[in-house]
Amino acid sequence: MNWGEFFSVSFTSLQANKVRSMLTMLGIIIGVAAVITMISLGQGAKKAVADRLEALGTNLLYIRSGAPHSRGVRMAAGSIEKLDERDLKRLRAECVTVDHIIPEIRGSRQIVFGNKNWNSSVIGTSPEYLELRNYILADGQNFTEQDINGMRRVAIIGPKVKENLFGEINPVGKTIRIGRLRFEVIGITEPKGVSGGWMDFDDIILIPYSTAQKRVFGLDNLNRFIARVKDESMVQAAYIEFEKILRKSHRLRPDKENDFYIESQSDFASARQETTETFTYLLAGVALVSLFVGGIGIMNIMLVSVTERTREIGVRMAVGARRRDIMTQFIMESVTLSLLGGLIGILSGIGAAYLMTEFMGWTTLIVPGAVVLSFAFAFVVGLFFGIYPARKASMLDPIEALRWE
Repeated sequence: MNWGEFFSVSFTSLQANKVRSMLTMLGIIIGVAAVITMISLGQGAKKAVADRLEALGTNLLYIRSGAPHSRGVRMAAGSIEKLDERDLKRLRAECVTVDHIIPEIRGSRQIVFGNKNWNSSVIGTSPEYLELRNYILADGQNFTEQDINGMRRVAIIGPKVKENLFGEINPVGKTIRIGRLRFEVIGITEPKGVSGGWMDFDDIILIPYSTAQKRVFGLDNLNRFIARVKDESMVQAAYIEFEKILRKSHRLRPDKENDFYIESQSDFASARQETTETFTYLLAGVALVSLFVGGIGIMNIMLVSVTERTREIGVRMAVGARRRDIMTQFIMESVTLSLLGGLIGILSGIGAAYLMTEFMGWTTLIVPGAVVLSFAFAFVVGLFFGIYPARKASMLDPIEALRWE
C-alpha cells in the first residue's frame, strides 16, 4: 500500500469506532490544550512584567534605608540612619554617573471631590518624576521647584483617579481633599496602559515631596531615592559612587555595614523574569503529564484493536501484506489518532487562552513555538505508544490469525 491508502484505511478504522476513538483522543486533547494554555499564561505574565518594568522607566537605581545585618542577625532599629534631604542634596551635588536623582514618599490616602471619594496612592516627589517614570501629561502642567520650596498644595492625578472622582468633568483647576488638606489639581497624566500586579500606574496622585513629607505624612525622612544612570554601562560605577557618598554622609566607620541598600531596575527584571520562566516550565511540565497519560490510553486502545482485528490481519497477510505493512498500518492509526487529538487540543488551548484574557482579564500570549512543540509532541506520543501494539500485530502468525474467532 502507498501512504494515501495507509491514511485512508486509518480513518476508516477510526470512524468504525467513533466514540472509542474520541475518548482515546481526549487525553491528548486535554494534554495539548493544557500545554498551550499554561505556556501562554506564563509568556503573558512574562510580557506583563516586562511592560510594567518598562513603564517604570529604564536605567534606574533605587536607594533605600535599611537595617544593617551582622552574621544574619538584624540590628536594632535605632542603628538605622534614615535617608533625608541632606542625603539628597549631597547625591545631587556629587554624583557624576546619573542625570537625575529624585526623592519618593509613598502612602495610601482617601481622596475626596464633592460627594465622591477614592483611595489612591499618593506620591511625594520632584518634577523630574514624570520623565523618569515615562509619564506624559494629558492636560495641565507639572509642578515646579518653587512649589517644592513653598510646600504648595498642588497635585497631578492619574486617569483612574480622574475617572472615579470627576467622570467627564475636566479636573484641572478643581480642588480635591487628600485626607483633611485641600489641593489644587494642576495636571492629569496620560494612561500608561499597564496596570495590575503590585502597582496600578494610572491610580496615582503626585504632589511636591516637601508637602507630602511635612503636611500629608508628617515624616522627617524620605522613603527612597530614584536615580537615572546616564548610561547602562555606568550602573556599577553608580553603585560605588552612591555607597561612597552615603557612607560619608552617615558617618559610617570602615568596619560598619551600610545602613542603606541599592537596587537596580535590572535586578527587578531578572528576578521577576526568572520567577516567571520557572513558573511557566512548572505549569508546562504538569501539562505534559496529561500527554503522557493520553499516550498510555492510545497504547491500550491499540492493543484492544489488535485483538479485535486479528482475523482481519490474517486475511491481509494471506493476500500478500508483509509484516512491515501491518506494522506501518497500526503505527499510522496510532499517529493519526494522536495528531487529530493534537489538532483539536491546539484549537482548544488557543480558545482557552483567549477566554482567560477576555473574561478573566489575565494577560496571555500565544507563542507559535509552543503550538509547534505541542503538535510535535503529540506526534511523538502517537508514534512511541503505537510501536508496541503495531509490532504485536505484525508478529501474528497468519494461519493462527485466520482461525481467530
